[in-house]
Amino acid sequence: MAAKKKATKPVRKTAKKAALKTKPAAKRTAKASANMRKTARLWLMFPQRLITKPVVWELSEKFPVITNVRQASVTGEIGLVCLELDGLANDVKKAVTWLERRGVSVEPVEINVIES
Repeated sequence: MAAKKKATKPVRKTAKKAALKTKPAAKRTAKASANMRKTARLWLMFPQRLITKPVVWELSEKFPVITNVRQASVTGEIGLVCLELDGLANDVKKAVTWLERRGVSVEPVEINVIES
C-alpha cells in the first residue's frame, strides 16, 4: 500500500514580511566583524606575583585563540612577553580583557619586533 503524497503549496513571502526579517546593515556589519579573524601582537607586562603562574597557558585553555610567544624576558621582579594572539576578533578582545583583569599590563606592539 503506497502512502499518498500531500500536495504542498510554494511558500511566498510578501515584501513586508521579508523586510521585517532582514537585519539592519549596522547589526550585520557588527556581527560580521566579530566573526572575522584577527591577529594581535601585544606586549604583556607581568607583575612579580604572576611571573611564576602559567597565565599564557590558562589563556589558551579559556579562549579559542592561538598563542605565539614572539619574545620574552623574565627576571625575579617582572616578566615582559611579546605575544601574538590569533582568533575571532571577539575572542581576542575577551582574551585581552581577561589578561588585564588578572593584573597583566597589555599594550599593542607598535612595530614588528621579530618579523621572521
